[in-house]
Amino acid sequence: MIPRVDQQLTLRIASSDDEWALARLAALDEAPPLTGPVLLAEVGGSLRAAISLSDLRAIADPFEPTAALVQLLRIRGRQLQGTERPRRSLARRTPLGRLRALLSS
Repeated sequence: MIPRVDQQLTLRIASSDDEWALARLAALDEAPPLTGPVLLAEVGGSLRAAISLSDLRAIADPFEPTAALVQLLRIRGRQLQGTERPRRSLARRTPLGRLRALLSS
């Protein structure tokens, strides 16, 4: 679920101040705690989901709709890992677009 317009969505790297909240989230999800660097998703200031940037394993609040948040975290996690391939511009797919790209470089 994407947050309502009046709710703020924040993705950020966890700090040592987040250890208690991450442990609580793992317990709620009945999952082992995450290891390594962790990326968090907060909605309205509340931690809803998190992933390990080491292996992209996720934990989430089972009492909230979080599937879209986990998907968003995984996309951002792959970007931060450098494994997400950038999408090719549509302009470069056409012969004229490729010519423009060659001329501009």
